[in-house]
Amino acid sequence: MVTTRRIEYPVDGTTMVGHLALPGGTDRRPAVLIAHEGPGITDHQRLRADRLAELGYVAFVLDYHGGGRFIEDREEMFARVDELLADPDRMRALGGAGLAVLTAEPRTDTSRVAAIGYCLGGTMALELARGGADLKAVVGFHPALTTTRPGDAANITGKVLVCVGSEDPFAPAEHRLAFEEEMRAAGVDWRLHLHGGALHSFTHPDLEPDPAARPGIGYHRASAERSWRAMLDLFEEVFPSAV
Repeated sequence: MVTTRRIEYPVDGTTMVGHLALPGGTDRRPAVLIAHEGPGITDHQRLRADRLAELGYVAFVLDYHGGGRFIEDREEMFARVDELLADPDRMRALGGAGLAVLTAEPRTDTSRVAAIGYCLGGTMALELARGGADLKAVVGFHPALTTTRPGDAANITGKVLVCVGSEDPFAPAEHRLAFEEEMRAAGVDWRLHLHGGALHSFTHPDLEPDPAARPGIGYHRASAERSWRAMLDLFEEVFPSAV
């Protein structure tokens, strides 16, 4: 039986509010850190954590805005995203604070930890890995692929999976090529799955395509399901016989 609880933790004087999901039992389990999409934590990420706990993983959704806040205003949200994209050290610190919560959980097997993220959260997971965090796997769902410090990819120790849509305006072909070159130069064990016809945020079922209201953004069920399966395949590879 899965149990969940709200976790409050401080980062530089700000109270962050995350979501922890634990699988049944008392033994130590492999663990997954989850970084939310740009606007903030929603039930979508909480349910992802719960689903992973059902599969036997300890899962924690970190908060990188503070207070569990969801940013409704698009301009404010994009300004926040741009601020963090320009500051990889800040992203790594926010991600690292969430990782510290996850690894402090007694049920977590700290030798078997992965990080996944959606949108900016996917970029945060990648930046954590670039910063040298001990992660066996990193998965980015429709993340921004560029970084101001590509040379730091040499610090990545785990396996990397990135899933992006072919029609995502935030991950154009030139960004994908730059990411490939970054991974190749660093000798990372990486894979990039390009989902044909998918837009940005293709994993989010509440974001049906609406070109007028949300150009370039929209749910794509087949790609959402395929990318989830690809993530689980990677977990089976790095955590053999774990669940």
